[in-house]
Amino acid sequence: MVDIFTYSSLSLLVLAVAFKLIFHLQTRTPAPTKHLPPSPPSLPIVGHLHLARKPLHRTFHSLSQKYGPIFSLRFGSRLVVIVSSPSAVDECFTKNDVVLANRPDLLVTKHLDYNNTTMAASPYGDHWRNLRRISSLEIFSTNRLNMFLGIRRDEVKRLLRKLSCNSHKDFSKVELKSMFSELTFNIIVRMVAGKRYYGYGEHVKDEEEARQFRELMREFFVNSGGASNPQEFVPMLRWIDHGSLEKRLMGLAKRMDAFLQGLIDEKKGNVEGNTMIHRLLSLQKSQPEYYTDQIIKGLILVMLLGGTDTSAISLEWAMSNLLNHPNILKKARAELDSQIGEANLMDEPDMPKLPYLQSIISETFRLYPSAPLLVPHMSSDDCTIGGYDVPRNTMLLVNAWAIHRDPKVWDDATSFKPERFQCGEADPQMLMPFGLGRRACPGAGLAQRTVGLALGSLIQCFEWERVGEEEVDMTEGNGMTMPKAVALEAMCKARPIMNNLLSEFVDYV
Repeated sequence: MVDIFTYSSLSLLVLAVAFKLIFHLQTRTPAPTKHLPPSPPSLPIVGHLHLARKPLHRTFHSLSQKYGPIFSLRFGSRLVVIVSSPSAVDECFTKNDVVLANRPDLLVTKHLDYNNTTMAASPYGDHWRNLRRISSLEIFSTNRLNMFLGIRRDEVKRLLRKLSCNSHKDFSKVELKSMFSELTFNIIVRMVAGKRYYGYGEHVKDEEEARQFRELMREFFVNSGGASNPQEFVPMLRWIDHGSLEKRLMGLAKRMDAFLQGLIDEKKGNVEGNTMIHRLLSLQKSQPEYYTDQIIKGLILVMLLGGTDTSAISLEWAMSNLLNHPNILKKARAELDSQIGEANLMDEPDMPKLPYLQSIISETFRLYPSAPLLVPHMSSDDCTIGGYDVPRNTMLLVNAWAIHRDPKVWDDATSFKPERFQCGEADPQMLMPFGLGRRACPGAGLAQRTVGLALGSLIQCFEWERVGEEEVDMTEGNGMTMPKAVALEAMCKARPIMNNLLSEFVDYV
């Protein structure tokens, strides 16, 4: 009897809701019809999430071939517009730059970005402008980057010494992916906190602290998928916390916050130092109401997430391309030998004398942008793009990967040809590995310096060959930063210049 009563009640409730919905739809004033970008057929509730196959940039490129360079998808309850043409991108970041300067509010950014208050995740406004000003003056200014040149130089030398351990007499096989990751993390952490957390078992002062940091960063990158998590767009999945995503994010955020707070507290007890934390703490004394510990932790977090994985991935793609194009590698080495000499190790200030090396880096950024869909934007108001209506609170994704390979923009678009940047064939405005507009990456200068110094040094100091006769596998893996699917292994042999380097003293920190 109880079961019959329960089922009857539920049936009446469903019917009542259905009648109310029908009555509401029939009597409400019709909203003006919007001219939305074209879209494929969708499913109830999930929309087009079933089409979001990884890697997303390739999936979106395929859809753009059918629906045009501006099309829309429904990710659950959220409208997403994807643009894949230079003209549409230009319209986004000129006429609509302010309207599209917001970031989407996601579970990931809520928990891992201090409730959307970091420079990467915060909405466009006074708070973001202050963070951007701080980063431009105190972190990424030319003067500040020059101050930390010694760290980049030292970490690159450590990498070269590690590579040379077994390669003086003959070629030896090395796995470069992990080495590039260690290089970029040590550079950033030394700039931020004066510590090394990666070191081949040497020159790491606190092994347990280093292990904890490495584990935290690994978890951060695994869980920072953001726009690729279905829970972000389907309320029901959020309510039931499908896959325990929110619980996992909350625990990770708590542990990372405690770790970063420990770094800050340590520096508060030691006022002598030239790290970024020291500098930010000195500003905290004069403006304690703004330079709070949370603001400082947010700035550190953005540097760690934005300045490490991206540069390491760019180095791995660059070396992979050079191994598959030995003639380009040979030409780059000849430029280094001619401009720098075979006795002097190249340095950052030498980059203007190495246009071909710069072209190799630009071509790597073009074919293999570390953020193929850039960082998602969000419209703060209604706007139009390419004649289509884009409503408020629409997520915008820019398929930089597709634009970088557009045959209408680039000659022989899918080929690795650094010469295009020397011969004036390329439009540099269509190269956007660091984003465009107000929310473009402020760390572009640091990334270019790190990649330039490391790549030039690797070419100058070693002979390089593929492990076998087959070309290096250039398959893209899954992730927001487009890693290689197969970690890069190569054969290297030290050149005579390494004898000079090995005799130099390294200022260990």
